[in-house]
Amino acid sequence: MYSARRFATRHSRAYEAFYDFVEPIILFVIGGLSKLSGGRLDKPMTWVEAKTKGALFDCQMCGNCVLSSTGMTCPMNCPKTIRNGPCGGVRANGNCEVKPEMRCVWVDAWDGASRMRKGNQIHEIQFATNKAHLGTSAWLRLLEERQQAAEQESKQ
Repeated sequence: MYSARRFATRHSRAYEAFYDFVEPIILFVIGGLSKLSGGRLDKPMTWVEAKTKGALFDCQMCGNCVLSSTGMTCPMNCPKTIRNGPCGGVRANGNCEVKPEMRCVWVDAWDGASRMRKGNQIHEIQFATNKAHLGTSAWLRLLEERQQAAEQESKQ
């Protein structure tokens, strides 16, 4: 999985373009399936998301996905699970102080973000992960948030 994560970082711009193209399709399909399933889509959707994002990004399924803000690098791969930049223990060669054989997740994140059109999003402060979301689908949560925002707009 480490090699998949490094590949995603090196090709973050292509991943960003692909995701920008397929995101509306994914959310449309999930929305339709959710209506058809009567809201019982959590387990199968989480499984699909875990397999897909795990293979492509070495995603740790925190349920609070920030891949698009962190250069297509999952910050939960950091041994300290730091979500807002390197800890200060990055070795001179760019490797992690906790796992010296591993490149620092945040060095990769900054590298990946520098290649992306929306790379400045890495500067946004990320809140700590909500532990209740661990192992759940970020896609379903995103769909729900968008539906709620649309409802709020229609009320105004």
